[in-house]
Amino acid sequence: MSDATDLRTKSPDELAALLLDLRKEQFNLRFQRATGQLEGTGRVRLVRRDIARIKTIQAERRRAAGRAAHAAPATTEN
Repeated sequence: MSDATDLRTKSPDELAALLLDLRKEQFNLRFQRATGQLEGTGRVRLVRRDIARIKTIQAERRRAAGRAAHAAPATTEN
């Protein structure tokens, strides 16, 4: 679907919405596979990898925000 560079340009809200859509699609694909209706089996792998890409980018952003918060100098005025 998309590579990491495309996903990195999206806002956190867009990533969350895309992740939700992909998880719904993943559920539907699993359901189709269980009932024997799944024809394009390769799509399962692509959706799973896109979910992993989004979660990785979200984790990187959380870590970067945490480092930025810890790196900010603490001002103590006496």
